[in-house]
Amino acid sequence: MAPTAPTVALAHGASMPLLGLGTWPMDDAEAERVVAEAIGLGYRLVDTAENYANERGVGKGLKASGVAREDLFVTTKFNRQWHGVELAAEACERSLDRLGLDYLDLLLIHWPNPKHGKYVEAWQGLARLLDTGRVKAIGTSNFKPAHLDRIIESTGVVPDVNQIQLSPFTTRSEARAYHAEKGIVTQSWSPIGGQGAQVREHPAVLELAEKYDRTPVQIILRWHLDLGLATVPKSSDPERLAQNLAVFDFTLTPEDRQAISALDQGEAAAADSDDFGH
Repeated sequence: MAPTAPTVALAHGASMPLLGLGTWPMDDAEAERVVAEAIGLGYRLVDTAENYANERGVGKGLKASGVAREDLFVTTKFNRQWHGVELAAEACERSLDRLGLDYLDLLLIHWPNPKHGKYVEAWQGLARLLDTGRVKAIGTSNFKPAHLDRIIESTGVVPDVNQIQLSPFTTRSEARAYHAEKGIVTQSWSPIGGQGAQVREHPAVLELAEKYDRTPVQIILRWHLDLGLATVPKSSDPERLAQNLAVFDFTLTPEDRQAISALDQGEAAAADSDDFGH
């Protein structure tokens, strides 16, 4: 039996695997292959988005895996053109159609786009969807505490998850503290630091990889988990997919965890969601 990630309880009652498969920037064909392979290796959470343009491929991979729908956790996200109460419902239906599913485990507003000015309405739409059963959990992506304050004050509904850019180079301590206070699960995207940021080659990480007899990426993923974070690393290589999931049988010492956190380059190293978004 392939190992699967432990789960975390979300505010509205769903259980989400702590580690899943990210699918950006796969196309449909690659997503279909990798999703099926990853599920075969033990992955149960698959993360996609309207903007990735691979939901159809992800849906085919889910079916090809042969694993029962209720044993899988599927996350997708919608763009700012659907920021509205009724529009959010339409975004949900379009994603379900592309994925070939009849419900989503988690639906996220991909970016707040504050200059567009409609993310509160988008959140109102998601809160309604929760009541319909078409989605089991609702959340946000790239929302800052100020954005989250607005949607919570406007609706009284707290997100299950806020998915943010988070790695040893962008540790986002302020956002993490806010989420913890509100009962929001922090989920890290770009957990290894992205293509340009060489977190995995940093001497501090390499030293710990040698100490624990693990790959540098395994050390970084364990750091996320030890901080109480969920994460969705992307890989299309079967060996790395298996390695990424094999991080639940060790922990870092508090000192080693802190050594990685000390690599933080501050908020300026993360994409600014007041300015960027789609």
